[in-house]
This record gives sequence, C-alpha cells and structure tokens, in this order.
Amino acid sequence: MKDKVIIVTGGTSGIGAACVRHFASLGARVVAASIQKEEGEALAREISEAGGEARFVYCDVSREESVADLVATVITDYGRIDAVHANAGVWGKGKVTDFTEADWEKVMGVNVRGTLWTAKHTIPAMERNENGGVFLVTTSVAAQIGFPAHVVYCASKAALESIVRCLANDHAGVIRSVGISPGTIDTPMLAATCEGWDAPVEELYAEVEKKIPVRRLGQPEDIAKAAAFLLSDEAEYVNGTILVLDGGTGVLPPW
Repeated sequence: MKDKVIIVTGGTSGIGAACVRHFASLGARVVAASIQKEEGEALAREISEAGGEARFVYCDVSREESVADLVATVITDYGRIDAVHANAGVWGKGKVTDFTEADWEKVMGVNVRGTLWTAKHTIPAMERNENGGVFLVTTSVAAQIGFPAHVVYCASKAALESIVRCLANDHAGVIRSVGISPGTIDTPMLAATCEGWDAPVEELYAEVEKKIPVRRLGQPEDIAKAAAFLLSDEAEYVNGTILVLDGGTGVLPPW
C-alpha cells in the first residue's frame, strides 16, 4: 500500500472514513472524496497531523462532471491513480408499494450511477499505469437478503455486485475489480435504520449482537483492514469476486 494513490468515495464517514485512516496508516496517499466538506477537511487534518498523507476533495458521485473534476484534480496533484474504493452510498427504506421516482434517483443515483461514473472516469487513468490498478466496490449483504421494506436499496446493492463482475471481464489483465460486502456494521447509516423503532438504539444493537455468530457488531475498521488487503499487491489473484464480512450471519438457519 505504501505510496499508492488511492481515492475513497464516501470517504468522510463510517466505513469510508475508517478506510481513509487505515490506508494512510499503511503509507498510502489517500484522497477522501464526498459531499461532506467540513468532515472531510477535518479528517485530512487529523491524518496529516498524525504523519499520514490524505486530502479531501469535494465530489458528488451522482453527477458525472463532479467525478470528472475529482479525477482531474487527483491526476494534477499526484500524476496517477493506483486504486479506487467506490464506497459512496445512501440508504433508503420502503416497500415497492411506497416506491417513487425520488427514491430511485436518491438510492440508484448514488449507489449505482455514482459507482458507474466513478469507474468510467478512474479506470482509464489506471489503465495508463504500467501495472494497471484496482477498483473496489462496497456492496452489502443486502444484495443477497431481502431486507423488509428495503426493495430499492437491496436492488442497488445487487446491481453493484454485477458491476464488479462486468468490470473484471471488460478490463481483464489491467484492472482488478473486487467487492466487499459488509453485514451489520456500527455506522451512522446503521443508526439511521433504527429510527422509528420502539426500543433505544443500544437495546436494538444488543439484540442483534446476540444473533451474530461472532457476538458483536462489525466495526468500520473491520472493513478497512479487509479493503486494504484487497487493494494491495498481496491480493493480485483476487478478481471479479465479492468478499462477505458479516460475522457469520449468512450461515444462520432460518429459525
């Protein structure tokens, strides 16, 4: 990871922020991209003060011109892009009977279209490298599980897994395309899903922890460590596949 130039979209909160911190601690030169300007600048200062190298660049991945500007900025500043972690994502709740065009634009616009814009503009830059590059996508176990009242969100995550496989084929021999599929991770997005429940968040989390085979929620740092491996040269034979990090939840029986 040392000296690799890595872009992390959605890199200022939750999993993204943990990845930015961890990649920088391993010697990477990290660009945290998101729409959270204040949080991003604070994160970059924190890492710089700790001796790492990171900077924040504003980017709305749902807008192609914003992604193009991000890539142009990184190329101007560093001369290359070695790896990308397409992590930006939003959550949306609702059954298909609640479905609106606004739901589609919000969830699919960021999660799917945003990932496609990111790939469209970063992959050509990485293809110019002597050793190519790596494109990593944060998906979710929601790609395999029909979470109640999450139809558009689950559909968006399933789409991301297809994108990972297609990129591995379309850019074979130059770009490795991989996915990471978190389970129940202690992030602000998870807390948001608990709104409207009768019990406090702490009680809800405690109940969930009892059901996960490792007996705890996942932490953003758990994802960051695995993401660092997938982006590193040590994972050079890992391609076109999704690594599930759910603490063993997927092996549970249906009762």
